[in-house]
Amino acid sequence: MAIDITKDNLGVGWSFPLRVDGRGGISLSQHENDIVESIRIILSTAKGERHMRPSFGCDIHKIVFAPNNATSWGLAAHYVEEALGWWEPRIEVLEINPQPDPADTSRLLINIKYRIKATNDERNLVYPFYIIPGR
Repeated sequence: MAIDITKDNLGVGWSFPLRVDGRGGISLSQHENDIVESIRIILSTAKGERHMRPSFGCDIHKIVFAPNNATSWGLAAHYVEEALGWWEPRIEVLEINPQPDPADTSRLLINIKYRIKATNDERNLVYPFYIIPGR
């Protein structure tokens, strides 16, 4: 069996959300899947939420009550790029394109294009972010 050293450098971690595998152990996430789960954890964690690491997370939660307009989209792109640049060193963010979801006016779809540094593999991830419309 050949060993793929570049993929082994991508890491292994607990699956999120936490799951049990078929043998009764903790399910693990590997390689590219570990990166995707890491991105989702970073973006879904508000700064200050983790008491032992208050700077961990993303400021995108500051716009949860903002209008779904171009200003909020620009802020979302800035906050996502800042958080991933700081907390996910295995990737290079190439492009962030937030767009309103045509099917749901309270949802912002954030398209993240990134490159995995170890494998030079380009990928896309769409992160849905919900904005609570003002009354």
